[in-house]
Amino acid sequence: MFSRLYPSRYSKKLTCLFRNVVASATTNSVATTTTTATTTAAANAPKILITGSLGQLGKGLGRLYRKKYGQESVIMSDILKPSKEILNEGRYIYADVLDFKNLQEIVVNCEVDWLIHFSALLSAIGENNISLAVRLNIEGFHNVLELSKQYKLKLFVPSTIGAFGPTSPRNPTPDLTIQRPRTIYGVSKVHAELMGEYFHQKFGLDFRSLRFPGVISADTAPGGGTTDYACQIFHDALKTGHHVCFLKKDTKLPMIYVDDCLRSIEEFLTVPDEKLKLRTYNINAMSFTPEDLAEKIKKYIPELRVTYKPDNRQDIADSWPMEFDDSGARKDWGWKHHYDLEELVKVMLKYLAPIYGRTLKNINS
Repeated sequence: MFSRLYPSRYSKKLTCLFRNVVASATTNSVATTTTTATTTAAANAPKILITGSLGQLGKGLGRLYRKKYGQESVIMSDILKPSKEILNEGRYIYADVLDFKNLQEIVVNCEVDWLIHFSALLSAIGENNISLAVRLNIEGFHNVLELSKQYKLKLFVPSTIGAFGPTSPRNPTPDLTIQRPRTIYGVSKVHAELMGEYFHQKFGLDFRSLRFPGVISADTAPGGGTTDYACQIFHDALKTGHHVCFLKKDTKLPMIYVDDCLRSIEEFLTVPDEKLKLRTYNINAMSFTPEDLAEKIKKYIPELRVTYKPDNRQDIADSWPMEFDDSGARKDWGWKHHYDLEELVKVMLKYLAPIYGRTLKNINS
């Protein structure tokens, strides 16, 4: 269906770095029972390929699925050199999503059942690298879409609040409404949503997508997104006590803690197909402004100062939803978030404070 896409110029010959970890035999009855249960689960587990797996969501989702289905059920892939920790956790391979042939070899040789496609340039970085964003976000998606059709894979592609634009209703934004995004990232995600839905209707492809709000996590560096201030402010609060925010203090955006985000994927992919009324759903947990977040952090770090210096990302944020209506996901397949703003601030500070040598009072209250 799609013309042959040539590999990107940074592509090298695919190198499989499979690391086979064999559990030691034990005579302990509890360990034997656990091993047997794990083996049985692994035998029935899907083989899951995650592209762009070294980003904010890929590493955590890989660990979640390895815990659920077994270490060898997940194949992590990216174009980056992995850490020793990643290599020790299980299979990792080099995979450039612009190289159709090598992706095809991976799908066939590794007997892939599910393909989770995270490879993309995010909003702010994409605006500064439009040609690359078109190739990676659109051509790369075409490759995984075609492979999923050919080999009857379950395909998950995340979408975003950036799939909406200034003509969309912003407060709240429903699942089905006008989508006229103003960034190449948003345009590419609308393209993916519609192509996935079309392939589902035309070919029966099990395509699924969730529109995520800003995702907040402590263990991954900000990756060039418009909501990244909500991660960076925690580091700055603990390290220097001063954060320079690139958005106005009253810019309200929907957000979600990474654990809720990963759990939403895990739950969504196991929902029986007949329960899904849509192929793409909004997901949300909370909405807040930079000022709201700063005030919550000051409860534990009262010396925090925030300077507001809006840059080009302000225009992007002003075109995005202020509130996400995720009632469809809650009704159709039982989505529920666990973390609100108060819990988010606590869990972020608990994780990061020891890294910066800080002891915070009342954080456990």
